[in-house]
Amino acid sequence: MEIREYTEYREEEILRLYTEVGWTAYTKDMSALEQGYKHSLLVLSAYENEELLGIVRAVGDGHTIVFVQDILVFPEKQRQGVGTALLKAVLDRYPDVRQIELVTDNTPKTVAFYKSLGFSELSEIGCCGFVRC
Repeated sequence: MEIREYTEYREEEILRLYTEVGWTAYTKDMSALEQGYKHSLLVLSAYENEELLGIVRAVGDGHTIVFVQDILVFPEKQRQGVGTALLKAVLDRYPDVRQIELVTDNTPKTVAFYKSLGFSELSEIGCCGFVRC
């Protein structure tokens, strides 16, 4: 597996990835998703040969805050270290950033995954989060 910057937006593989993981709210407006990718702070991909395994996308200023916007791994490639490698690559890229944040589903599996990589729930550090959708 190779982790590399995702510099060329390939709509077909992005559509397939988002669809297979069930993130279809994003795929309703593919032009907006493409713009999101083009204006991201960082997009990293995991490939095996030329097969896309997963993507992580970060937004922010890269100095005081990085927000992990998307982390997706094809279902058949999950639980094989792909997501871990992608997230660790982001953390390695920004070792001195004060806050690296993300929002995820509140399931035991996802909570355990992020805690295993050193993340804390906001409530554990005396904070709460808000979102406007």
